[in-house]
Amino acid sequence: MKKVTLLLFFFSVFSLGVNAQKLRANVYAMYAFDDSFESYYTDYVYYHGKIKGGIRPGIGLEYMLRPNSGLEISWHHQTTTAPTTYRAEGAFAERFEDLDLNLDYIMLGGTSYIRSANGMLEGYGGLSAGMAIVNVDNPSNDEEATATKFAWGFRLGANIWVSSRVGIKLQGDLLSIVQGAGGGLYFGTGGAGAGVSTYSTMYQFGLGGGLTFKIGASAPKSAPAPAPAQTPAPTQEPVK
Repeated sequence: MKKVTLLLFFFSVFSLGVNAQKLRANVYAMYAFDDSFESYYTDYVYYHGKIKGGIRPGIGLEYMLRPNSGLEISWHHQTTTAPTTYRAEGAFAERFEDLDLNLDYIMLGGTSYIRSANGMLEGYGGLSAGMAIVNVDNPSNDEEATATKFAWGFRLGANIWVSSRVGIKLQGDLLSIVQGAGGGLYFGTGGAGAGVSTYSTMYQFGLGGGLTFKIGASAPKSAPAPAPAQTPAPTQEPVK
């Protein structure tokens, strides 16, 4: 509930005071592929595993700064599992857990556009940065841990406009979570949370698409000026 409230707050702040005719609402349906991760502190203290692939839906609100550039705030979510093998400090043997994993990305990014001559096809690319909220749950002992980390992303795609307001998105992207040294997301004894603090970064490649909608009324067209009234030419009476 806190994440949803935070997301609604970001969208509300972003949309205040902007021209509605320059807003776009984006809906994403991406498939995120598997990604392996590992961290070795010593030969006897380590973890390694895999974030399983799955559907990553998302929504975004984009403000068109110029005809060929926009600024978007977006949220993306993935529910998946992370089969992980680890060995904690003082343990005599390594262990395996299939952890439940929830990933929430809140991102702010810029996008550049290139349009075809008729405007029906719109290629784009962009970079984004923000935060990832990572929640890990160990179903074998109900231990749970949450971490908030810096995240960045990159995307390439195209919008195919099927009408003046609705377009189909085709997109490939990358979202990365930077854990950093001395902290991060832990997998260890007691569930999610123990023992290894070396650098580890997660990369998730996605492929899919979605829909994009132009928001706001179209600019009113100026009505044609009325034709000037023509006064009838005076008639001359015949001379008697």
